[in-house]
Order: sequence, then structure tokens, then C-alpha cells
Amino acid sequence: MNVIIIEDELPARAKLISMLQSIDSSIQVVAELGSVKESLEWLQANAEPNLAFVDIQLSDDHSFEIFRKHPVRFPVIFTTAYDKYMLESFEFNSIDYLLKPITEAKLKRSLDKVQKLEQHFVHDNILKLIQRPNPAKGRIVARKGTEFVALTLNEIAYFFTDHKITFVRDNTGRQMIVDKNLSELERELPTDFFRLNRKFIANQKAIDRFKPDNGKVQIFLKPEIKEIVHVSKETAPDFKKWIGN
Repeated sequence: MNVIIIEDELPARAKLISMLQSIDSSIQVVAELGSVKESLEWLQANAEPNLAFVDIQLSDDHSFEIFRKHPVRFPVIFTTAYDKYMLESFEFNSIDYLLKPITEAKLKRSLDKVQKLEQHFVHDNILKLIQRPNPAKGRIVARKGTEFVALTLNEIAYFFTDHKITFVRDNTGRQMIVDKNLSELERELPTDFFRLNRKFIANQKAIDRFKPDNGKVQIFLKPEIKEIVHVSKETAPDFKKWIGN
């Protein structure tokens, strides 16, 4: 396994490398990087690693800026002394979030998680499953905490966004995170799904009932959601045609 470490504190970097080699001598640390600038230059010039350990607060910026500027196609384990970035880390293919000080036991659990995920998706690249739904196979991979859940499209009730994060809710009410925005999902989902508005995409089976509301259409979803959901006046004719079919 080829690993890169993005960490600006040299003692923390050395300790992490020592623990990785102690846990698995086959792990190759192919790059040690200390800043956003250095990391971007390395990623643009080299083959992608199998895994990255990334400190969030670097000398020149938050490491999230690396992944905003460079496509994320490899799993990331974030390391930080603060838990306030946990939710934001889910946007960048994070498969774990290790709070410092990192112990060998915590590190081993994270590596075990990577291996289990690779074994589970042995016939497909795990990051392809993280990054996109696959309508041909009728399933999508979502995150619940630090674990992944494979949902069939029939199990999905609706997708929605909140604070720039995309969530999926299944028919039983479970809520998980999806690493796609609604526009990307809208292009890839089958016609059983409809873009109700800028915040919701729903499966036809999730429409419990609806009613006119001053030219708009109010939607009642199942599982129930506290937020009031409307289809706009402009979209209402398309919605009525879709629900009728």
C-alpha cells in the first residue's frame, strides 16, 4: 500500500510513520508533505496513492483546500487535534477522522477499516463507489458515521441538502451522507426520481401525498421530514406529469 502523509509538524509525522511501519511493514510512505502548496504540486506530478493521512491545519491553509483544487480519487484519513471539522471532512472522501494524540491502537483500527472496505468492494474500486451512484447496478454507497452502507435505489426515499452537505434517507428513516451534490445525482438517477426543488430529490414511492398551495405544490414525504417541501409554480406541471406516470 502506497501512502502519503500531509503533516506540517515533523515530530507528529515521524511518529505516524513509525507506527505505520510497526503495524504493517508492507506500507510504503511515498511522500511526506507539509503544506497545501507542496501537496498540490506533488499530487499533480505523481501517481495517486492508495491512502492519505492528512492533518487539517497546515502552515499555509486548511488541508481541505487541497481537495477543493485537486480531484479526490483516493481515501483519506484526517488527523487533527480538533473535532469541529468532522462533518466538513465527509465532503472529501474521508473514511476516518483521528483525533490527536494518535495511538497505535486507533491507527490500526483505521487501517483495518480500509482493508475491510477494500475486501467488501473487491470487484470494484472503492472510491468509484464513494464518488458516484451506479444506476446500472441499482445501488449507491453512502456514509453512516465512518462506515459505508450500500443502498439499492429501491431502498432510497429521497436525497436532500443541508449546509452544503448531501444526505440520503432510506425507507426506514435512516439518514446518511452522500459524496455527490444534487445536480450530479439528478443527472445520474433513473426516472423514478424527481428534483422537487433546489434541496430535494425524491423517489416516486416516497411521495405520500401532495396538495396545491398558491400555485405551488406542497409535498408530504415518507419517511416524514419536519421541513415544508414545495414544488415551484414553474416545476409543478412537470411534477404532476411525473407523478401521474
